[in-house]
Amino acid sequence: MYLKKPLWSESSATPESDQKPPYTATAVGEMVASLNKQRLYREVTLALQTGLKEARAEFSFLRVRGLRSILKFLRSVAESDSTISLFCHSQSIPDLQVHCCVACLFICFQRRKSEKVKWLAEKMEEKIVIPVLFQHSLRRYEEDTVANLNHIFGVEPMKISTPSTDAEVALALRVLEGCCLLHRESTIFAHQHKAIEMKKTVEDKTKNFCWGESHYNHDLSKQVLMDILSTRGVLEQGACLDALISIMLDSSANQMDFESCDGIEEVAHLIRDKQVDENLRMKCGEFLLLLIGHVNGRDKPPLARIHEDVRRLLGEKSASLIWAASQFGSTLDPEQRLTALHIQARRVLESLDLY
Repeated sequence: MYLKKPLWSESSATPESDQKPPYTATAVGEMVASLNKQRLYREVTLALQTGLKEARAEFSFLRVRGLRSILKFLRSVAESDSTISLFCHSQSIPDLQVHCCVACLFICFQRRKSEKVKWLAEKMEEKIVIPVLFQHSLRRYEEDTVANLNHIFGVEPMKISTPSTDAEVALALRVLEGCCLLHRESTIFAHQHKAIEMKKTVEDKTKNFCWGESHYNHDLSKQVLMDILSTRGVLEQGACLDALISIMLDSSANQMDFESCDGIEEVAHLIRDKQVDENLRMKCGEFLLLLIGHVNGRDKPPLARIHEDVRRLLGEKSASLIWAASQFGSTLDPEQRLTALHIQARRVLESLDLY
C-alpha cells in the first residue's frame, strides 16, 4: 500500500495576490501540518493492520499477498523522514499505539480480569512486523507434530496451516531486511526470535531391545536464517544474505550469534563452490565486503577473528583482496558505491577461481 497525497495539498498553493496576512497563513499552515500528520498516522496504521492480517493467515497465498503489501508499504515509507518516524513509533513497544491503548482501556475494563492483560497485549502487538514473520512465514512447519488422533474422531475442525513456499520465504526476508534498516530496534526483535543463534544439541540415550543403546541428537535452537542459507534455493539464499547484513548492523548480539554458529564458514562454502549459481556467489562476495568493511578496525568481540577466519577459509591472497576492497570510497554517492561493490565482488570471485 502506497501512502497517498493529501487532497488539501493541491489547494494549499495560492497566488501571491491572494495570500492572507502572516498570522493567518501561520495558523493555516499549522492546521495543515496537523491534518497531514494525522492522515499519515491513520494510513500507516491501516497499511500495517491490512498487511499483517493477511500475513497471519493459514494459507500461503494469503500470506504472500500480505507480505507484498507490507513490502510496498515499506518502500513508500522510506521516501519521507516523517513516515519513517511514524513507522518507528509503531514498531517500538514502549511507545506502541498509545492513542489506540487509551481508546481501548474502557473496553478492556469491561472484560473479565483474566482476559484483560492478554487482550491488551494482543492489541499492542498487532502492528509489530518482526514477530509475525517468524511465527508464520519463517516458521519451520516440519516441526509440527500430531500429538493425538482426537481430531479425527471428534467434531471440532482441525486448524491447518500450509507450509511456506519459496516465494513467501524470500518476501519475508525482504520485509525483515526493510524493517531492520528503517527501525534499528527490529534487530532486537529478530534476536529475541532466534534469527541467528548457535546450534545446541543434547545427546539422548535410549534403550533399544534389538540394538542395545541408541543415541539421538535433539536440536534445541531454531537458527532460522542459517537454516535458510544452507538448505533453501538461490532465491531465498540471496535474500537471506541481505537480511543477515541488515540484522547484524550495529547489533552486537546478532554478530555474536553469527560468529558462534560459524556463519563465515557457510558463506565461504557457497562462494568457493563453482557449481553454485554465479549471482549467488557474487552476493556472497558482496556480503563479505560489507561485513568486513563494517567491523574493520575492531580489536574486540564480536567478530574480532573474522579476518583470521576469511584468511583460513579463502586463502591469503583472496583475504587480502577482500580486506583492501572493503575500504572502497565512503565519500561516493549511493549509486557509485553500489557499482563499486559489484566490481569488487567480481574481483573477489576471479581471485578465488585463479587460486
